[in-house]
Amino acid sequence: MEVKAVGKYVRVQPRKVRILADEVRGTNALKAAALLRFHTSKGAAALRKVLISAIANAQENAQLSPEQLRISTIMVDEGPRLKRMRARAMGRGNKILKKTSHITVGVEDYDVEAKVKPHGTKAKPRPTLSGGRTKKTGPVVAEAPVAPVEPTVAEPTVEEVVVQEVAVETPAVETAPAAVEGEAK
Repeated sequence: MEVKAVGKYVRVQPRKVRILADEVRGTNALKAAALLRFHTSKGAAALRKVLISAIANAQENAQLSPEQLRISTIMVDEGPRLKRMRARAMGRGNKILKKTSHITVGVEDYDVEAKVKPHGTKAKPRPTLSGGRTKKTGPVVAEAPVAPVEPTVAEPTVEEVVVQEVAVETPAVETAPAAVEGEAK
């Protein structure tokens, strides 16, 4: 069901209101009112006033919830122009046209669909505080610190013991080559 509100003879140029109307057309009515509240243009204030009136009409007359309202139509028509004169040099005058607007806002109710992710999708990997980069498989996980392990000395085998005993029992004989002895004299 569509509920309308009309603002007539609003002292703002229609062109400037149409720019804002294109931005908020089709959006949630309460969200659009919040956006227009902080917009700096004069047309935003006029458009917001008519939009709030449409929301109030829907709430009072059609018993619709404001959270479920969407802007269906926004029409900005030109109203009558106020004609003024400005004095110029040598007794001449220029026309000043002060434009007005007729703003019509229509809101309708719609079902707010809950945004549910399809079943089976994985969560996006998030960065960790460790400063490491994330992989496609998931975030980098810091491993738990491991206590230092003292190296263990392996016990010698029987063969090594025998070789060591034989090396201790045999005396080392020093022999010098003959060529070396001859040169030393």
